[in-house]
Amino acid sequence: MNKLFLLTMFGFILLTSCGKEKSNTDQDFSTPAPAEKTADAESYDPKRGIGKYETVELGASLDKALAEKGLKTAEVKCTSCHKPTDEKLVGPGWKGVTERRTPQWIMNFITNPDPMIDKDPELQAQLELCMIRMPNQGLTEDEARSILEYMRQNDGVK
Repeated sequence: MNKLFLLTMFGFILLTSCGKEKSNTDQDFSTPAPAEKTADAESYDPKRGIGKYETVELGASLDKALAEKGLKTAEVKCTSCHKPTDEKLVGPGWKGVTERRTPQWIMNFITNPDPMIDKDPELQAQLELCMIRMPNQGLTEDEARSILEYMRQNDGVK
């Protein structure tokens, strides 16, 4: 009997507390706050993106050991959403990505996707097609660099 009484009281409290129209704060959470303009938004570089990579030095030829390591990392963290072809899976296919994007852009995006998705108009258009944001995989610098080398191999760099 006591359990039933306690359960009923808990339900009543839950229903009445959720039904309040407005709390004592003046904040309205029903609409998102307008985005603040920052110097970062105005100075977004579509060749570099947003992140710590200003430049990325690539060898003239492929580092096969690094590309192999990149393949293994990609199999764990990337291929559930991306194919090495131009075919879309969850996210876009990787074929030709190193021809369309600079190495620093790729490194910044795969290590720092959220700010780049928020600022890059091409990524925002891609998001409308794919309907899902790329999650941050927490890649280390070495993992990201090896994935970039695997992408280069995938695009035919010898």
